[in-house]
Amino acid sequence: MNDVSLRPLGRSSLRVSPLCLGGNVFGWTADERASFRILDAYTAAGGNFVDTADSYSAWVEGNRGGESERIIGRWLASRGRPSDLVIATKVSRHPDFPGLSGANIEAAAQASLERLGVETIDLYYAHFDDPETPVEESARVFSALVDEGRVRHVGLSNHGPERIREWLEVCEREGLHAPVCVQPPYNLMERGIEADLVPLAQEHGLALLPYYGLARGFLTGKYRPGAEVDSPRAGKARLHLEDPRGERVLEALDTVAKRNDVTPAAVALSWLADRPAVVSVLASARDPEQLADLLPVHHLRLDDDATALLTRASDPART
Repeated sequence: MNDVSLRPLGRSSLRVSPLCLGGNVFGWTADERASFRILDAYTAAGGNFVDTADSYSAWVEGNRGGESERIIGRWLASRGRPSDLVIATKVSRHPDFPGLSGANIEAAAQASLERLGVETIDLYYAHFDDPETPVEESARVFSALVDEGRVRHVGLSNHGPERIREWLEVCEREGLHAPVCVQPPYNLMERGIEADLVPLAQEHGLALLPYYGLARGFLTGKYRPGAEVDSPRAGKARLHLEDPRGERVLEALDTVAKRNDVTPAAVALSWLADRPAVVSVLASARDPEQLADLLPVHHLRLDDDATALLTRASDPART
């Protein structure tokens, strides 16, 4: 079933699917062949939003960054680009292009365009805040890239509320193209942004595009007391079992998943996709089988009882 209802991404011209496919695994836990299969399956199921970064996957021995973008670029060249496909990438963490200085953003954007083999990046993020560079400098260059047609829209990732507010104020004061979205970590186990970033996004019409929507895999339900899981993220995922809410959240996910005949992962992402200001949720898969567990988020809408059960189980105040 690929009749996916696309959602407007904030005040931008973009419309995206509820599940955004994370490209962080391309060139890491998914080789090129597996990455092509994942991208094929995702787009065949109606997904139209692919997220990557120029630094993916520089942390892997033998890699230098840009591997994910190159794989996506070769897939686009091989398959032909779907007309509604939205491609997002980021700048500030590539070993050759660190930070958010104006010259660095300019050079990194051109390198990403070449690796992806596209003329325009649909959504270009400032990946991590750079306190050494004035916001005015970064904002002006991002805006100039939009004016030049090399970028369609600007996004911010891993920026705190005060820095986001400062960026927006600079753009309003100088008439620059402002960010249209924010990409923070957010999931059933990590709900801290509800106190500050969510109200800020609602106030300014910013789309929230959460990453770590599955809490590094914990919310798939694979990580249970005594269970052994072979994953590079296993250590951090298991930390959630030390949280008094961990087993309670897993129990709630199991209950809702059984009612809807879907996986706990699909339930966790569906809860997140319907939170205030959230437009699309990021998740990655290292093979099409893992992806199949996530795709129901495109169509699954939880009823009020299920949403309340999950919200109550994950409430940080209930320890």
